Parts: sequence; structure tokens; C-alpha cells
Amino acid sequence: MASDPARAVIFDLGGVVLESPLPAIAAFEAHTGLPSRFIARLVIEGGGHGPWAQFERGELNPTQFAYAFSTQSEAAGHPIDAMELLRVIATTAVPREAMVTAIARLRAARVRVGALTNIWPMPDRDADLKALKRGFDQVVESFRVGMRKPESRIYELACRKLDVSPVDAIFLDDLGTNLKTARALGMATIKVGDPTTALDELERLTGVALQAPTGR
Repeated sequence: MASDPARAVIFDLGGVVLESPLPAIAAFEAHTGLPSRFIARLVIEGGGHGPWAQFERGELNPTQFAYAFSTQSEAAGHPIDAMELLRVIATTAVPREAMVTAIARLRAARVRVGALTNIWPMPDRDADLKALKRGFDQVVESFRVGMRKPESRIYELACRKLDVSPVDAIFLDDLGTNLKTARALGMATIKVGDPTTALDELERLTGVALQAPTGR
């Protein structure tokens, strides 16, 4: 049992509550003859002001992003169909049932639960995620608020919406760079690789049984 349970748990979506898009991106690269991790390289090289970051902050619509990201990729030596890349990523928005169950059990235990995700405006994906988002107390989507992880102010916004201080929250993400900012704000963090391992750690920190079969 956790000695000082958190008042709130904040989940990333893709790669945490949803299946990771990374294998699909790797398959897209292989299928289209791109170098391994080429997409990640473009995102990193673009930094906080590149097309990917602008798209996640809602500064570009999908058509504008596709043109800018395709232009960036062509300048890097490998033109891509950015709209097709977005469609591939959208297919990975499949909920992990163990995570969905954990979220419901946290709320039943009166722990506030939020989602904090870097995401862009895609109508079909928004519709697909509508039911999932109803399972959270609060959902912060980067393109709706004009900021993105790892910018500290989006974490602060998520905590304000949940009415907690960062030191009273736990944050789960699959990317270390996003966890670094959360830790700097005082949040406890869990890096999600294997979902079962992550939920084991979350159980330890919250004192809530998240994986035990119902009725035991």
C-alpha cells in the first residue's frame, strides 16, 4: 500500500492508453523505402518550431502540415506522403484494455484521472476516441490548447484542470523527454514500455488494485 497516495494520475494516450504508433511508423518507413527512424529524425530536427510541433500545437491544419512536412522530408533527401503517414498513425488508436480498466478503477477509488496528449485535428480519429475520452475526469489535447509536451505549461494546465499540485500527481508516458519535464515539476513519473510493468508500478504508487480480477 502506498504510504502517501497521489491525488491524480495523468496518462499520455498514444503508447500508453492506446497502442504505440512507433511500430506502424517503422513499417511505413520500411514499406516506402525510407531509412530507419527517418520520421523521428525529422521531428527532432524540426524541434519546437518545426512542422510536427506546429501541427501538435494546432498552428497548422492537416493539409498545411502535410505540405510542410513533405517539404522538410524532401529537403532531407527522402520525399514522403505525409497524409498517408497520418492515416497510418491513426490506425494505431486502439485502446489497451488493461489501461482502460486501470483508469476506471482509479476513478472508483476517488483518484482524479486525466489524459495529456500531443495530438492533432483529424476528424475520424476524434470520433474514434470520443468514448475513450469520456473515461477521464479531464482531457488536455495539445492542438486544442496551443501547447505541447514537453513544454512545462501544458503539464501545469493539466494539473490545474484536475485541481491538484504537480507534486500530488503521477504522470505516465512512453517518451523519456516528456517525463523529464514532469519530474522537474515535482510529479512522480512512470515510463511505459510493457503496460503490465507500468501498471505494477502505478499500483505501488497509488495503493489501488488495478489489475486484480473483479470479484476477488
